[in-house]
Amino acid sequence: MRHQVSAPHSLLPTVSPGSEHMWHPMTAPGGHSLQAPLLIASADGIHVTDTSGKTYIDGSAGMWNVNVGHNRPEIKAAIAAQMDRISYCSTFGSMATEPAIALSTRLAQLMQVEDMTRFMFSTGGSDAVETAFKLARQYWLLEGQARKSKIISLRNGYHGLHWAGTAASGSPVWKAAYEPGIPGFLQVEGPYPYRNPWTSDPQQLGEICAGILEREIVHQGPDSVAAFIAEPVQGAGGLIVPPDNYWPLVRAVCDRHNVLLIADEVITGFGRTGSLFGSRHWGVKPDLMCLAKGINSGYVPMGATAVSRRVAQAWEREHPMATIMHGYTGSGHPLACAAALANLDIVIDEDLPLNAATQGAHLLERLQAVQDKCALVGDVRGAGLMVCVEFVKDKASKQPHPPGDPFLRAFMQQCMQRGLLVRMQANKLYLSPPLIITRSAVDHIADVVHEAITSAMAHAATAHVSTAQPR
Repeated sequence: MRHQVSAPHSLLPTVSPGSEHMWHPMTAPGGHSLQAPLLIASADGIHVTDTSGKTYIDGSAGMWNVNVGHNRPEIKAAIAAQMDRISYCSTFGSMATEPAIALSTRLAQLMQVEDMTRFMFSTGGSDAVETAFKLARQYWLLEGQARKSKIISLRNGYHGLHWAGTAASGSPVWKAAYEPGIPGFLQVEGPYPYRNPWTSDPQQLGEICAGILEREIVHQGPDSVAAFIAEPVQGAGGLIVPPDNYWPLVRAVCDRHNVLLIADEVITGFGRTGSLFGSRHWGVKPDLMCLAKGINSGYVPMGATAVSRRVAQAWEREHPMATIMHGYTGSGHPLACAAALANLDIVIDEDLPLNAATQGAHLLERLQAVQDKCALVGDVRGAGLMVCVEFVKDKASKQPHPPGDPFLRAFMQQCMQRGLLVRMQANKLYLSPPLIITRSAVDHIADVVHEAITSAMAHAATAHVSTAQPR
């Protein structure tokens, strides 16, 4: 047997075999190719395990979506049983499957509070948003107001990566490479309690931002505005929790000017905020709701757009433009619907919205205690199991860390070393673990975050001293 000599670390391959052929979402291919992806081999409950055997708490629930946890036997059994019957059937025209019909009925029952009566199924959140925009424009066409076509959204909003969703999303980061975008999409300032130029009073902030929306509708002309879309709690745009009065005020503004209210519930739906739906958390009934992620916890890709009774009635009349010329090959996919039905049973039977509210409040309390101790933690906020830690270089000025800052890099590494996978976006840490999480696991996450911050601060200080030394 020939003696094997280990190569120096710098000469070891930096990518897994074959991984150079895969591009990753929202990642620069050039930079990513220099490091091997973390290969996840298995998962169970709130944990995932990589190919080396190291286990981590999934602090992001995949991508905000594995609400009932990984490897649930109930969902796997439902998918397998459905595969034994039929794995795919188109829902175009007049065809459907039993799981698709059953799921639409189940959703209508769960969403009686919002008076949602019709559902269009798709394959993800971006699809659900795209569907909502098309239906909103078609609704006004059927109502004899074809000029009502503009869509207003929030500057920090995120609504997926389809063409229209990108146009509605606020940050230039998501759209700069693909501009010019679709005309007819406008953004207004949203209520960001930690960063706004007006007030530290949450109620006053809600009034100011609802007023900004109303002025924009009036400026554009209410006869030209089809809908306003927002997330009940903003996700990727900064995990921004609005003041309690904001959504009720927005509903009133939309009512005054005959504008549809679209709730993007892709993240907030099915318990994550501590209520079954984010809109319900604020006591508001939207006209359309975009659903995905928690609808079946990501076991099979799925999205849905819910349509209220008020809006659905427009399609009940004879009209030459009433055909819904929209849909997806995977609309109402039987495996996705079967997974969703089993998933929703778990959400309701185990009262996961209540657990999200309880454990989320505890996590928020633990991290706010960390905020008091750490000079680099500017704000801690959240609703249910949507929690954000916003890091700053200085609490007084609220100056954020720049991209690539040594502290942010070190913090992520320290979390991973301690067995916690988290999501960072710029200077913000997002925590959104599965809704089945226990108090002890929440305490462990809070301990790890505190330890990682402390270690990263020391690492960043060392790096700063090292780079400051003369050559």
